Amino acid sequence: MQVEQLPPIVTTLSDLEHPYMKGAWTPMYGEVNASRLAVIEGKIPTDIDGIYVRNTEIPVHDPIGRYHPFDGDGMLHLISFRNGQADYRNRFVRTRGFEAEQEAGRSLWGGLMAPPGASLRPGWGAHEGLKDSSSTDVVVHAGKVVSTFYQCGEAYLLDPDTLENQGLAGWAPIDGVSAHTKVDESTGEMLFFNYSKHAPYMHYGVVDQHGKLVHYVPVPVPGPRLPHDMAFTRNYAILNDLPLHWDLEALKGGFHATRMHDRASRFGIIPRRGNGQDIRWFEAAPTYILHFLNAYEEGDEVVMDGYFQENPEPGPMRDAPRGFAHLMGFLDQHMTRPKLHRWRFNLKTGTTTEQHLDERVLEFGMYNQRYAGLPYRYAYSAVATPGWFLFDGFVKHDLVSGQSWSLQLAEGRYASEAPFVPRIDAKDEDDGYLVSFIIDENTQTSECVLIDCKRFEAGPVVRIALPHKISSGTHSCWADRRFVRDGMLPPP
Repeated sequence: MQVEQLPPIVTTLSDLEHPYMKGAWTPMYGEVNASRLAVIEGKIPTDIDGIYVRNTEIPVHDPIGRYHPFDGDGMLHLISFRNGQADYRNRFVRTRGFEAEQEAGRSLWGGLMAPPGASLRPGWGAHEGLKDSSSTDVVVHAGKVVSTFYQCGEAYLLDPDTLENQGLAGWAPIDGVSAHTKVDESTGEMLFFNYSKHAPYMHYGVVDQHGKLVHYVPVPVPGPRLPHDMAFTRNYAILNDLPLHWDLEALKGGFHATRMHDRASRFGIIPRRGNGQDIRWFEAAPTYILHFLNAYEEGDEVVMDGYFQENPEPGPMRDAPRGFAHLMGFLDQHMTRPKLHRWRFNLKTGTTTEQHLDERVLEFGMYNQRYAGLPYRYAYSAVATPGWFLFDGFVKHDLVSGQSWSLQLAEGRYASEAPFVPRIDAKDEDDGYLVSFIIDENTQTSECVLIDCKRFEAGPVVRIALPHKISSGTHSCWADRRFVRDGMLPPP
């Protein structure tokens, strides 16, 4: 392994006693280029060619107020596979907020848990007082890596080979771009939404395969909302209006608190180039949904899979460190209890039917992106570590037969969200691998693993050493090199 260390950034963080600044969430700051990574075990497959990009949230300066792990500055980690070799590099996303705090040598913005007025400068996004840390989600679109923030930030572009920062996405509207933009590889389009505290409260948009904004319309919702994800089919986008959102009375006092409201969940189905008057709303059981899987059309129905939270307001965690009970309660998936769930929206009758597909606590699902918006068979979910925002295993589902297969990591090893990597010239939907970064707290190291989805329970086919221990984070993506180059791929 050959490693080039880049010049250090300015960091002033002095107190690491926060529970999400320890263990697998320990901050790391070094930016490196590493080539010809060493193999710990197995052999790097020669039948994949592309990039795996994963984000992390890194606290760089002492926080203003109570730190939340989603406040951290975005850092992207990229591993490139080609001809049985693997190269790695990582970079901070040079947002305007990151650069301003580097210049100041301190935090300038309060985070999610800071009191009103804590920020020293005006903020961004739906919250309006936060730093846009661009640390939530990452996709590849129009030949660029696109990094986004959950509170509707500016959208930052990076080079998919070098991870060099290339500034703001010129297509991003004034109300920003929420995390979880959706890329349709078969058309090259990227679908997105945003939300705010001022009317019209939500928008939906489409960016074409060349990175041009070609559609942008308001979405009629009754007030400020907090959607986190969306879904799409071949002909429709699916937006949501869920009962967990801002407490309007608290907002009047400047406090950004959320609560469950006494009403149903609503899902808005809009033609992919439709307007607000074209949306059809469907009601369903009240819940909150962090992440969806896939959606598709089947006869008169739109079918959508995702993760239904049985307890969106979990309350404080027992035995949490003093002062962190509420934070850790909302981050513990075993308290919010997300379950793999299916909704069916009948476009003819206007009715909704829904059911759990699994009773286990699962989230952060992935599937073969070549089947995005189309009928699909296989889904891959992450298994949450009780008490923590960490993952320690995976479950593969056959959504047709109902079968499932599990893979549990050894104690002290924690995974990243794991996208599906199709083999070159794949023969069917699950002909490929899951790819994930692993943080090993036993050895204080990190590695990349590939899991053969045809032999799911056999464990990794290869373990590849990373040049440093990385921190945990939220999201990731895979992009075939053909897709990076051409901007779209033929349907399966």
